[in-house]
Amino acid sequence: MRRHFGDVQLVNSNAVKEGIVPNEEEETTQTNSNTNSDEYFTSTRLERETMYSQMLETYQKMVDSNEITNDQKAIAIQEINHITNLKNAIMIAENLIKNKNFEDVVILVSNNTASVIVKSSNLNAEQIAQIQNIVCRELGMESEKINISQK
Repeated sequence: MRRHFGDVQLVNSNAVKEGIVPNEEEETTQTNSNTNSDEYFTSTRLERETMYSQMLETYQKMVDSNEITNDQKAIAIQEINHITNLKNAIMIAENLIKNKNFEDVVILVSNNTASVIVKSSNLNAEQIAQIQNIVCRELGMESEKINISQK
């Protein structure tokens, strides 16, 4: 039995007490799989944040520029507000989903659709409904526009 607590891995000590030595290759494969999964969520979240930061920086440069019209500045300000609100909604939705006993989740939004990737070996219908409900509510999206997958 394994449990993960951040970077710490709790392994059932009964195997050692009973003289059963786990297969080292099996241990390495499971550890690498968990590490790859953790890296996926961390790197995807970082890439998403970098993309939003670059977009915000571009729009802010437009707002600060003396070379564009006031109408263009108003559009840039609307985009800044939209991105900021979207980032906040994604963060809230991810935290609420994690609160439903999921180890990790990342939400990617593009063209009014959301892709929700949950760290789980198996999602049941109730869990999918919970995730869908949270994303619909927090991101103001119709359920047909939400794709949920597991990693």
